[in-house]
Amino acid sequence: MAERSEATRRAARLDLDDRVAAELRNRLALLAEHTVTAITAEVPSYSGTLTGQMRDKIENAVRIALGTFLQLVERSYGASTPLVPAVEAAYALGSGEARSGRSVDALLAAYRVGARVSWREMSAIAVRGQLPAATVAEFAELMFAYIDELSAASVAGHADELASTGLIRRRNLERLTQQLVTGADEEVLLRSAERADWPPPQTLTAVLLPRSNLRPVLKLLPGQTLESADDLPGGAPGDETAGLLVPDAHGDRRRQLARLLRDRRAVLGPSRPWTQVTYSWQRTTRALTLGLRPDDAGAPLDTEAHLAELLLSHDPEGLADLRARVLAPLAALPPTTAERLTETLRSWLLHHGRRDDVAADLFVHPQTVRYRMGQLRQLYGERLTDPATVLDLTLALAFPPRARINELLPRD
Repeated sequence: MAERSEATRRAARLDLDDRVAAELRNRLALLAEHTVTAITAEVPSYSGTLTGQMRDKIENAVRIALGTFLQLVERSYGASTPLVPAVEAAYALGSGEARSGRSVDALLAAYRVGARVSWREMSAIAVRGQLPAATVAEFAELMFAYIDELSAASVAGHADELASTGLIRRRNLERLTQQLVTGADEEVLLRSAERADWPPPQTLTAVLLPRSNLRPVLKLLPGQTLESADDLPGGAPGDETAGLLVPDAHGDRRRQLARLLRDRRAVLGPSRPWTQVTYSWQRTTRALTLGLRPDDAGAPLDTEAHLAELLLSHDPEGLADLRARVLAPLAALPPTTAERLTETLRSWLLHHGRRDDVAADLFVHPQTVRYRMGQLRQLYGERLTDPATVLDLTLALAFPPRARINELLPRD
């Protein structure tokens, strides 16, 4: 604040009669009471709130503000302006109103009402004191310049408090999101949710999508949706992957969420109780790690449709060992022959031995299937009818050719 404000400069030109100034000082308490009564009656946000000790506190603040104004018009402040403490108090008032949840519009409305009531009573005293019309007009200009400076300070305090509060809340939400995806204890999550002023939903659903698609999607999702602050690996080149936790997207709402995510190249996890969303998060990130992607039709990749693949890939080294063991009878064959027989065996297991279905799947003649299965029976013998062997073979060969286990393992 500059040392000589607009109100101070105007006051320097005002010649206020001592009798009028004395009467104004004597009426400060009553004037403050009338001002607060009018604000309570005319500004809905303050109706029923300015009572008891709170009313006394506000009346005292109004009385001090009007007293500072009288110091201005009486020129009783010497070399420095009395506005600095008044402006600081107005700034603090704006901050407090923001913390109380009242809008800046309500605050400005209170200033307008206060200015009107104060000027009505002060001007009546000035007129009774027979001040010249020019002095009364200058008095009015000074009054409203003073109110403008105080209201501007309060607006600044209100805005700064909201900005600070918003930043703190964003940080608290980021901390809560990190705790959710890492699986923090329920008590920790409850405290963090309360600290972030985030009402917990029934469920949360993890969604991963390219960061370039994040903002358009967020506009369509509930306000409680949480956003991970960290970029994830696995996105398209030059486009990092963002993570979301979407509230209450279970049941029929899951289909709605899938429609919203259409053409957004998203990966959709399962819905889980909100304190257990780490399992949904782990599943979606696992799908990315495996290289699973949405299809060309634009629908999001729903991890619910890939449970077997996700489950079996949880221990890729163990699955590779299982695959090597159950395919040991083919190890001595030429690689091309071994690959053809492996594909045939996989299709035979998945189609329950139906020769025509296997032939259609492999685009070969049924006789070819019969010939290959004859080779496999010679290699495996009775083990092809052993339930334990059939289970091991089914697990080992469950991956489709596009995601063979040896493609998931590190290469030498």
